[in-house]
Amino acid sequence: MRYIVYGAGAIGGTLGARLFERGGDVVFIARGDHGRAIAANGLRFGSSAGWRTLRVPVVEHPAALTFAAHDVVVLAMKSQDTTNALDALAPLTPVDLPIVCAQNGVENERRTLRRYANVHGMCVMMASVYLEPGVVHLHNPEFGASCDIGRVPDGHDALDSAIAADLEAAGIRSRACDDVMSRKYAKLTSNLTNVLEAASGRASSGSELANRARSEAAAVFAAAGIVAARGPADVRATMQFSDVEGVTRPGGSTVQSILRGAPSVEVDDLNGEIVLLGRLHHVPTPVNVMLQQLGKRLVAEKTPAGSIPLAELERSL
Repeated sequence: MRYIVYGAGAIGGTLGARLFERGGDVVFIARGDHGRAIAANGLRFGSSAGWRTLRVPVVEHPAALTFAAHDVVVLAMKSQDTTNALDALAPLTPVDLPIVCAQNGVENERRTLRRYANVHGMCVMMASVYLEPGVVHLHNPEFGASCDIGRVPDGHDALDSAIAADLEAAGIRSRACDDVMSRKYAKLTSNLTNVLEAASGRASSGSELANRARSEAAAVFAAAGIVAARGPADVRATMQFSDVEGVTRPGGSTVQSILRGAPSVEVDDLNGEIVLLGRLHHVPTPVNVMLQQLGKRLVAEKTPAGSIPLAELERSL
């Protein structure tokens, strides 16, 4: 099996690195400065075991690859970039190509099912970091991160079991499961405070405002008949953390996007999912509406991470 990891940032870079250094057949699709840095110098990958340089093959566009029957594509770009990625990939590949969505949120699987018949969700619990071109570091020890996988909409098959076995061999806890989307809804609930952390610092994730955002999610899930497999506290508890020499973990994925100066963040697929469900099922979601707009403000105004007092956000409601 060849893993084509589309997007080599924090999650994709870590998955590809772990599989590659344990003997897996891996190729990255990575664009821009990051892709050029990997092509020129290899991926500089750090974990609690130290730093190493991995010469993972990399291309800038799917058109540079010849796809084969044993290929699996792992989507690991931010959710807002998935449509453009599928636009590039779909004309080049058969409809039954296996696609794994190793991304936050729950909409990527629906986007992918519009193009492909063999879609798998992956619930990623991983403290990885991508801040500079060519460099990724992982702040989980061996088996401290988890990536459960299953078919979409439900069930699991032999491919899920094979991928889970490869991840386990690479030091990442994984199992094939029948309810992966239920797990991803639970993970979504835990991601609702990503933008709050980016705006007001890590402590804000335990604030009353954060609790209200999660309570709105519970209300809209109930109205929509959606079952989240585990609560957000249970989801986070599955991870173990470790240090990486010379670097610190600044926070979650939205913090990292702000620090990199990314042109967008994932709020439309995280808080925006709760807003959408609320509007569809007549459930008010004022906190998630505010947080969705906050994410756009952080990008538009180039607001430094952690610079907005929590009290200011509370007063805006």
